[in-house]
Amino acid sequence: MRDKRPVDELSIEELERILAIKRRAARQEQIARMHRDGRLVGAGNGRGGAVPSDHELPVERPIQVYPQTPPPDSALTGPPVNVPAPVPESALIPAESRALTHDESGVPQFEEGDAYTETEFAPRPVNKKAQRKLIDRVLIFVEVAAVIGIVMIALNLVGAIGALERETAEAQALADAQRRAGQPTLAPTPELRMENYVLPGGHTSPTEPGGAQFNYAEVPEHLLPVVQSQWIAPVVSRPQVTNETALRLNIPALDNFNQTIVQGVDWNSLMQGVGQLPNDTHPGDPNGNVVLAAHNDIYGELFRDLDQLQPGDEFHIETATQLYSYRVTEIRVVEPHEVWVLEARGAATATLISCYPYQVNDQRIIVFADRIT
Repeated sequence: MRDKRPVDELSIEELERILAIKRRAARQEQIARMHRDGRLVGAGNGRGGAVPSDHELPVERPIQVYPQTPPPDSALTGPPVNVPAPVPESALIPAESRALTHDESGVPQFEEGDAYTETEFAPRPVNKKAQRKLIDRVLIFVEVAAVIGIVMIALNLVGAIGALERETAEAQALADAQRRAGQPTLAPTPELRMENYVLPGGHTSPTEPGGAQFNYAEVPEHLLPVVQSQWIAPVVSRPQVTNETALRLNIPALDNFNQTIVQGVDWNSLMQGVGQLPNDTHPGDPNGNVVLAAHNDIYGELFRDLDQLQPGDEFHIETATQLYSYRVTEIRVVEPHEVWVLEARGAATATLISCYPYQVNDQRIIVFADRIT
């Protein structure tokens, strides 16, 4: 019966045997054809004669030459040679291939009557999965190379920007130094010290139109232009903090009040918390008046209950190295221009100041205290 298996399922031994059979059949067919054409000398003539065996070699028939009388008007030429026409190569390979059968021994055989041809095996189909995997790897390599290139470009760009910034800064510094060298030295302008005219902490009531703001009505008229140009502007520099600088205020009688201390009593300083008047006095000095001020109805209302203190109450001022205790000796309500309360009293003292009354702020409440430890 016909073998329906494709070529890919045959073993190597079967393929070799099939190839030998094909070669033998082709050889016998060629010998038979040469007998039929009279090109071989043997027992048979190709017309019913026997086909030579595999051991018989084909022998070409010698070419016979017959003399002929040349025509009188032509040159001497040799007699015509009877040379058989060459067999085309395509005739050796029929168009159809023979189907395979198996004999009793299991050896593949060709069915009789089928033409023979040497079938060329089709190329093995391409593995699309492997091809796609290879393409993916190539794309990943390209992407990684692109990312590395972008990173390198970014690093070079950052380095170039940094170098440009440094060059620009150096050029600006050089230009500034040249400008300074050409400018005349001016006499320093005296800074306005408001504590010489008005007590700190003054502001309008937050309930008035426009809300709480610096109260210019408390400033002497001839100082208004200076106050407007210096007092409200942010302070460029403040006293340097040392181990003796007041850092924190604690008042146990006012619900254990505990707040940090800012250097300065200007408008911006009191926005941050309790401010210390910059009068070159520290809590540890043997003499001097440490003045602390804060608002009572804005920016946290830190000193709202300052009027609740009584003589004999104590509070503490802390520095980086020491804790100093003070005892309240007197409480007063004064006018904003009574700046004498800021002066030293011949001993180590402290003064707490805030606007008064609450949300009216046309006066000041003053708490005087002496240092006890």
